[in-house]
Amino acid sequence: MSNSNNSNQPVVPSAREALNKFKMEAAQEVGVNLNQGYNGNLTSREAGSVGGQMVKKMIEAYENGMK
Repeated sequence: MSNSNNSNQPVVPSAREALNKFKMEAAQEVGVNLNQGYNGNLTSREAGSVGGQMVKKMIEAYENGMK
């Protein structure tokens, strides 16, 4: 199931809202102010902090699920 036109689209379209909520929570945890929609004004450090926090939380959730 490949979509070569836009690789940023979730496989399950209804997951978009959950992913946005997750992103906003992660941003709040690391002190980055995100806007709804466009956030091109973020520095690379801020964007990386949000992404890193999201990965950290996903790994923790996975590890907790294995126990």
